[in-house]
Amino acid sequence: MLHAPSSQPDRRPIGARHWQVSRLAASWLVRRGASPNVISLAGMFCAIGAGVLLALTPVAAEWEGVAWLAAALLIPLRLIANMLDGMVAIESGSASRIGELFNEVPDRVSDTAVLVGLGYAHGSEPALGYLAAILAVFTAYVRAVGKVAGAPQFYSGPMAKPHRMWLVTVFCLWGAIAPNMLGERIPSEGLTLPAWMLAAIILGCILTASRRLLLIRNALREPPV
Repeated sequence: MLHAPSSQPDRRPIGARHWQVSRLAASWLVRRGASPNVISLAGMFCAIGAGVLLALTPVAAEWEGVAWLAAALLIPLRLIANMLDGMVAIESGSASRIGELFNEVPDRVSDTAVLVGLGYAHGSEPALGYLAAILAVFTAYVRAVGKVAGAPQFYSGPMAKPHRMWLVTVFCLWGAIAPNMLGERIPSEGLTLPAWMLAAIILGCILTASRRLLLIRNALREPPV
C-alpha cells in the first residue's frame, strides 16, 4: 500500500534548484528585476515553439534534423524557466496567489503543445499525441484535486512533467541524429518510433495518475494532525 509522507513541501522537488549555477541564475534575474510571471510565460513560449517545430518535421525535408535539434533545446529551456520562476519569486519576495495561475496554466499549455506537436511529427500518430496531452493534463488535475481536498501535492511519477519532457528531449535528439528511422514500424506491422514514444508516455501518465490517486486517498484517510 502507498502511504503519504508525513511532511511534503508544496513545491515540486527539483534537485537542480539547489545547484550553485541555478542559484546564481536566479540571483542574476532578481537583480535585473525579472518578473517570475514573465519567466513562466517565456517557458510556455519555448514549449509552443518546440511543438510547432515537431509538427513541421514531416514537411521539413532539408532541415528536419535542425527542427528536431531545436525542439530538443527548447524543451529543457521550458523546464529551466519552470524552475527559475519560483526561485525568483521567493528570492525577490514577489510570490503571490496570482503567481499560482502563471505557474499552472502555462504548464498545461506547454505540455499540450509539446505532446500534440510530437503527435504530428515525422512518422507519428496525431491521435496518440492528443491522448498523451489529455492524460498529461489529467495527472496535473489529479494533483490539484488532491490539494483542494486537503491532501499534500504529490508530484510523483513515473511520468510526471519533468520525466515526460526529458524523455521527449532525448527522443528529439535521436530524431536529429537519425530522422530516416522515424517512419519505420517496429515490428513491421506495429507502431513507428514516435508512436511508441507517445504510447510509453500514455501508459506512464495512466500509472502516474493512478499512483497519485492512491497517495491522495491514503493521505485523506489519515486523521488530521
